[in-house]
Amino acid sequence: MKAKSMKKLLLMVFLIFCSLIFVFPFYTMIMMSTYYSEDIYKGIPLLPGGYLLENLKTVFSAHFEVFYINSLITAVSAAFLSVTVSCLCGYSFAKFEYKGRKLLFNFVMITMMIPAQLGLVAFVVEMKGIGWINTLLPLIIPPAATGFGVYWMKNYMSGTLPSEILESARIDGAGELRIFFHIAVPCIKPALLSLGLINFVSNWNSYLIPLIVLNKPETYTVPIGIISLNSSYRNDLAAKITALSLGTLPLIILFGITSKSFISGITMGAVKG
Repeated sequence: MKAKSMKKLLLMVFLIFCSLIFVFPFYTMIMMSTYYSEDIYKGIPLLPGGYLLENLKTVFSAHFEVFYINSLITAVSAAFLSVTVSCLCGYSFAKFEYKGRKLLFNFVMITMMIPAQLGLVAFVVEMKGIGWINTLLPLIIPPAATGFGVYWMKNYMSGTLPSEILESARIDGAGELRIFFHIAVPCIKPALLSLGLINFVSNWNSYLIPLIVLNKPETYTVPIGIISLNSSYRNDLAAKITALSLGTLPLIILFGITSKSFISGITMGAVKG
């Protein structure tokens, strides 16, 4: 008993130590946001300073709330569309037999192997051709179809959604849409929440695509808005760190609320590949 208790104690101490290591960068980021820019170069601050309000004034004088709203619109919309498309495609690949199914799924897998940067020039030309430059649509519509999301939902449904339940519903006269929304979707809620969180974080942190397609300040998202927080005479590092702290808060809050479902979706989705 003493040996088991000692092992549990050592494990707990180790986990606490690891947690502190991961939390420390976020703590220092918040502490830096309370200092004047030039004071940050003197060393890593461990205690709060008295310049937070001035940094907040600088951040919101650049209309940071507009960047925040744009990021929320793009991240929420793209995550919802991606989860919807991935769920429908994954359900099709996992629970239906039709000609060309394996070929189509292999094609989806191949798209995951191609770096997005290879098609960047063509993507920008296409967005310009259809008039989506300087709008939020390039950040919402293209991310709706992701190979990873389809692969994730297909594997999850194959391993956790019994085909016998679906067949029973068909025998009872239920239509395919009713089976999908009333039987399949409730059974895969952890996977939906996990995929939605992954997509939200990915789109919230997206930097390269917004940098290329957004040129007007009123369309900036949070990552682009942060790098624009410069005055004419100085690089206001403290203001940028303050904006970064504000931009990180939604992710921390969201993960805190959905952590159990996220972990459940990750572990259950890995049961069958």
